Amino acid sequence: MEHRFYPLRVTGIVRETPDCVSLEFEVPADLQAVFSYLPGQYLTLRRELEGEEVRRSYSLCSAPYEGRWRVAIKQVPGGRFSTYANRDLPAIWQQEKGGMSLDVMPPKGDFVLKPEPSRAAQHVFFAAGSGITPVMAMLKEGLYREPHSSFMLFYGNRSTEQIIFREELAALKNRYPERFALHYVMSGEHPGSELFYGRIDREKCRVFFRHLLDPREVEGFYLCGPLGMIEEVEAALQEFSVPSGKWHKELFTPAGSEQKPEAAVAEEAKAVEHAQIEVIIDDDLFRFEWDGSADNIVDAGIENNIDIPYSCKGGVCSTCKAKVLEGKVQMRVNYALEPDQVEAGYVLSCQCVPLTEKVVLSYDD
Repeated sequence: MEHRFYPLRVTGIVRETPDCVSLEFEVPADLQAVFSYLPGQYLTLRRELEGEEVRRSYSLCSAPYEGRWRVAIKQVPGGRFSTYANRDLPAIWQQEKGGMSLDVMPPKGDFVLKPEPSRAAQHVFFAAGSGITPVMAMLKEGLYREPHSSFMLFYGNRSTEQIIFREELAALKNRYPERFALHYVMSGEHPGSELFYGRIDREKCRVFFRHLLDPREVEGFYLCGPLGMIEEVEAALQEFSVPSGKWHKELFTPAGSEQKPEAAVAEEAKAVEHAQIEVIIDDDLFRFEWDGSADNIVDAGIENNIDIPYSCKGGVCSTCKAKVLEGKVQMRVNYALEPDQVEAGYVLSCQCVPLTEKVVLSYDD
C-alpha cells in the first residue's frame, strides 16, 4: 500500500447530474498493480487551489473487471474541491484537449465487497445521494463475479434529476433482471407509491424487511450516505436481530455537517505536553517532537515537513488510518473505523493526540 501521489492524466469528464461530474483517469501499465483496487475503495486527489494544497477522497464508481479508474464528485455547498471539479475542471479539461493531470494517491478504504464466484448469496445495499458511488462499483463487480448471487439496492434521492448513474443502473437492471432488484426512494417528488416516497428511515426499512426481503437471509448489508440514514437503517437491522458483523457502512457527509458529538467523540483524556512521535510510511521511519501546539498528530507531522497521509481531517474517511505499535493515543472522533479495527489498534491519526511520551504509528499495516 503506497501513500505517495502520482500524476494521472484525466481522459474523460462526464456530467452525471446538474451537480455531479465523473472523472476517468489513465493509469499507465507500469502503475496498474499499484492502482489495483477492490470495489468500494476510493482515490485521494490533490490539487493546488488559490495557492493552497487541497486534498479530497472520492470513491471509485468503476468496477475492477472493467479495467477503468473513474470517480464521481458531487458539488457540496462550500466544498472547495467539489466546486472546482464541477464548475471549473470541465472547461479546463476541454481547453487542454484532454491533456491535463491530477495528483492521485493509490486506492484505499475498508468499505469493500469481496466477490466469491462460487457463492450463492443475497447482498442488500442502502445508499442516498452521492453514497451511490462506491455502491455502484460493488454492484457491477458483484453481479459480474458472483453469477449465483442476487443484489438489491434501495437508493434515496430528492428527485429523478438528482439520481446519479441513472442510465448505468437501468442498464444493470436490464442486463441482470433476475438477480438485481432496484428500488428508488424519493423525498422531493412522489414516485406513485407511498412505500417509496420520503426518506429512507427506520419505519420504511421495517416495511422493506417484512415485504421485500428477509434480513436474516442476507449475506451482507452495505450502507452508504448521510449519518442520519445510516443510523436509521442500523436501528432497523438491530430491531430485526441482524448481527452487526453483517452490515458495513461508510459515511458520505461533508465533515462537520451532520456529526453528533455525543455519539462519535470518545471520552476526553489529557494529552501529554511533550512526546516523541515516530511514523512508518512506505517502509520509511520519520521522527518528530510533539510540543502540544498542533491540534493532532497529522498536523504536527505536517508542521515538521512530513507528508503524512490525510484527506478530510474530520474522522470521516480513512486515508490517515494507522496502527499504534507503541504507546497510547486519544482518538477524538471516529466515523470510519469498525469496532474490530479499533480493537486491533487502528486509529484515525487526524483525530489523535499522544497520551504517552512516545508513540509509534505505522501507516503500512
